[in-house]
Amino acid sequence: MRALLAWSALLTLTACQSLPPIPATAWPVRRAALQGIESYAFNGQLAAATASEGFSASLRWRQQGAASDLLLRAPLGVGGAHVRFDGELLGVSASDGSELQGAAARSELVRLLGFEPPLSSLRYWLLGVPDPATPGAIEAFDAAQRLSQLRQDGWQVDYSEYLRSAGQWLPRRLVLQRGALKLKLRVSNWQLP
Repeated sequence: MRALLAWSALLTLTACQSLPPIPATAWPVRRAALQGIESYAFNGQLAAATASEGFSASLRWRQQGAASDLLLRAPLGVGGAHVRFDGELLGVSASDGSELQGAAARSELVRLLGFEPPLSSLRYWLLGVPDPATPGAIEAFDAAQRLSQLRQDGWQVDYSEYLRSAGQWLPRRLVLQRGALKLKLRVSNWQLP
């Protein structure tokens, strides 16, 4: 009986201890580490809704430095697109086999998606950090010093769930909004080198 009381007291004391506070420097260190990632990939599902229409698609994203490679596939063979963006030049291959570059590719992407995606900033937002090239980000954090919300360049990005991959906490669920446009992304798996 005495051992049971001692064990119960120990459990009570342990349960009352609070977790140590997260250091204020945690976010600057984490932000710098994530912004420094040059290469990553993920697979996921994308749902987009504008004021008048919407779509859903599977998404494969590959990032190598400033070069983004996206493959969008709509369900039931409805269509899709292969998008390549090197930081300056945009290329789009549509499901009908057409290959477009530059302004024609940008127009086709807007026609296919219903909006122009912020490709330069997305490579950072997807990792859960602001784009370092665009000043004026407004940030909110969760208890673990991960972004819960980011406002940058007219976009709001809400991060509701993270998963651990290669030693980093990376977004699993995020919502991007700008005006009437709402994009929901669910990442199924991350690949970091």
